[in-house]
Amino acid sequence: MVGGVAGLWGALIEGPRRGRFEPNRVDIRGHDASLVVLGTFLLWFGWYGFNPGSFTVIDKTYGPSGSINGQWSAVGRTAVTTTLAGSVAGLTTLFAKYMKTGQWKAMDVCNGILGGFAAITSGCSVVDPWASVICGFVSALVLIGGNMLAEKVKFDDPLEATQLHAGCGAWGILFTALFAREKYVNEVYPGREGRPYGLFMGGGGRLLAAHVVAIIAIFGWVSLTMAPLFFVLNKFGLLRTPQEHENAGMDLTYHGGSAYQFIEPAAVGAAVGAPV
Repeated sequence: MVGGVAGLWGALIEGPRRGRFEPNRVDIRGHDASLVVLGTFLLWFGWYGFNPGSFTVIDKTYGPSGSINGQWSAVGRTAVTTTLAGSVAGLTTLFAKYMKTGQWKAMDVCNGILGGFAAITSGCSVVDPWASVICGFVSALVLIGGNMLAEKVKFDDPLEATQLHAGCGAWGILFTALFAREKYVNEVYPGREGRPYGLFMGGGGRLLAAHVVAIIAIFGWVSLTMAPLFFVLNKFGLLRTPQEHENAGMDLTYHGGSAYQFIEPAAVGAAVGAPV
């Protein structure tokens, strides 16, 4: 959520890319969808180190001797909830966007998967696998709804960082406050009985209230630190490329050539032996 709110202020202060919301605009295509998919799977693999692998204590101290209990159980559960949330979010995004546009797009799946991972990370070790399915499903709706809202208000975040990380991240914080199970909370935080747990799990509203405060604190802290920074950078002209470079395309002006090799219509006709 920290990164998403930072992206929000950066995109707001810099403003949309030139021509992004013109009536006759052409959407900017990704350069290589296969690399996007590869990057998504690399992140997916890394998330297992991030979620199941980030326990500070992994042993059998908190279960009967000779059994796989305590943190070991939580590690396995965390891997399952992480996998389910990302998978459900990816599939939900795929089918929802197909119903909206009539097209199957791998890029939609990739962003959906990452939205599900961003949401489940908050409570991955303290919720049931069935709850993680709900987490992934709702996170996909948050991402899609955020993108629709951004289009409507002409907010241009090329990476969807605001919609994905801030939106799905905030949903993940609320989700944990609703679905955290008492047994799992005590298992992950041993020796500290009486900690609050999820509202829907019978834990009352203490955890929900704390997490609402957390969302407000994160948004406020990042806004106070990042908005002035982006404002100053923008005033010094350090956020945008020159207009002529943006019009020509940064692949050409900054990287020495176009990302696409377009063929003239006459060349295409000659290649296939057909009139142009």
